[in-house]
Amino acid sequence: MALKLTQNLRLLQFGIHRCFAGLISVRLLYSSGLGRSSCAACLCTSAARCIQTHGCRKLRTDFSSRNVTTAVREPSFFASSSVGIHRDSELRFRLSQLHRPSSDEEKSFQQKLACCSTSRQVFSLLCSVEVLSDTMAAACLHRVADLEQDGAALRDPSVLEKDAIRALCFQLEQDSERLTEAGLVSALLACTRLFLDPWSTLMVRLVTESQNRLDGEQMAVGELCMLGQAMLAMEGPGSAMLEQVMRQIQKQEPDEWSLPDLVAVYRLLEVCVGEDGMHGDLLNAMHTHAVTVTSRMDPAAVSGVLSSLVALNQKQAMPLVISLCKQAVRHVPHFSDEELSHVLAALIHFGHSDRYFVDAMQNHVPRMAFTSHPETVSKVTEFFSRRSILSPTVFNAVAESFVYRADSYSTSQVARQIMAFGRLGYLPPNVGQLFKKVETILHTRFSQFQPRMLLNLLHACTLVERFPVNFLSKVFSSYFLQQLQGETCNDLRIERAVLAQLTQLYMTVKLECPTYEGPQLLPKYRVKSFLTSSRSLETPVDQQLYNSVKSGLVDILGDRSFFGSQVLTPYCYTLGIPFFFVHNCGVSKKQENKYIFPVIPF
Repeated sequence: MALKLTQNLRLLQFGIHRCFAGLISVRLLYSSGLGRSSCAACLCTSAARCIQTHGCRKLRTDFSSRNVTTAVREPSFFASSSVGIHRDSELRFRLSQLHRPSSDEEKSFQQKLACCSTSRQVFSLLCSVEVLSDTMAAACLHRVADLEQDGAALRDPSVLEKDAIRALCFQLEQDSERLTEAGLVSALLACTRLFLDPWSTLMVRLVTESQNRLDGEQMAVGELCMLGQAMLAMEGPGSAMLEQVMRQIQKQEPDEWSLPDLVAVYRLLEVCVGEDGMHGDLLNAMHTHAVTVTSRMDPAAVSGVLSSLVALNQKQAMPLVISLCKQAVRHVPHFSDEELSHVLAALIHFGHSDRYFVDAMQNHVPRMAFTSHPETVSKVTEFFSRRSILSPTVFNAVAESFVYRADSYSTSQVARQIMAFGRLGYLPPNVGQLFKKVETILHTRFSQFQPRMLLNLLHACTLVERFPVNFLSKVFSSYFLQQLQGETCNDLRIERAVLAQLTQLYMTVKLECPTYEGPQLLPKYRVKSFLTSSRSLETPVDQQLYNSVKSGLVDILGDRSFFGSQVLTPYCYTLGIPFFFVHNCGVSKKQENKYIFPVIPF
């Protein structure tokens, strides 16, 4: 009686005088006994407690907030339900399994859903249909997650308060036992992407039903992968259900999988394979099968498999990488920005490039340089520079787009694009405009650059004879060097490669800009040689050319001891084969000069 009286008083206070038929549940979203408010995600289910993590927004606890949610269902239910939420009489869609939409209707719905660019458009589309299948319902939740997900939280958690979402989640909760395997696991995965409370009634029912279906071993490979991804999000790699999923996947033969199933398993293994190399036999079988089907892979599949191979560090899968690169040639104009970035990152990781792929990129880059995502353009320049491929067509287009778009680039994207020019030593036709833009960015956003990235940028400028004199006083200051020291190494020592960059920057300015009178680089930050065992700032000697010169000198001089190689100069640079000495061969000092070879730098 007390509960009814409280509800009636609140309804009168808000002036709500509507009558509802088929009242099935009343949920109080705030309890003074708990001493806290419920969050937005709890509105979607009959959760017993509030979510405290994943960025959920708490509701106001004053009496002006709407704290009663009412759901209405038709009195008769035959594997379907109809939900209406008060304040919106247009919500009358049904989640049906007896009278599912036709395949053409589902396909048309999915196409319209993919065109939605805001959550509001998704809700409008959802309210425009009368009958939904469970897979269509899950697809709506996934699309909302695509549009609202931002890291480990939602951009706008209030979307979970929308009547359409609440009605949809309520039906999934009530009809969990009637869902198909595909609809069940897809809905569960979508709920994890929306950061719903794992202990809410909706999530508990979906997980329980998934466990029952899993025990029956009737799930297909794609459904097992979706369930595995959901359990990873909820419980992490140690999930018992995830282990059960992997055992069932391993029982099947990769040769019998469809392409979407193969890609889905690769995606799942990205986070399931640890440093102990679990599932190695499964991966090898998948690689063998994947090589035979790469010719049928679409852009998403090529990008997905390459991205997984990088995450799994499958160095032994080079035949598959080469085959995927050949297939990628066909898809270069059709890759999305994200897909193309994954492909380029994989080719950089595995150190592979294909002549036909490079030609395709040269044709594509001038068309995409002004419209693609800045990260994709940066990845393009990184690929060409890391593979030491100088393409004027590509870099001219990138340089031109840089002048017009650089203000919207992040500092990392600015630095990486200029580093590519420096690494290849290339100056585009608009070099004046390009470096004027770089200087403007450095003046306006200097403090936004990470110390290491800033050093890389300035060092790259010197490699193309653009000397950043105006910024050296800041770089050689004790404040910047302390920042660099704190960023590069945990033991408070600057890495040798960073010291080598600082030394080269200092030496270049001293030699090329004698008028510079600013702070000097202290001797303790200078190195005596740029040649290191791991990596060097100097361009490596072409081994074939080096061997040819060495053999020729041995034939001429008669012995290897008469000339030097990898000789360190007083200016810290090393020279491949700079000169030779004549020792103990009866030649006078006066005659010796004519046997001294000129300097031959490499």
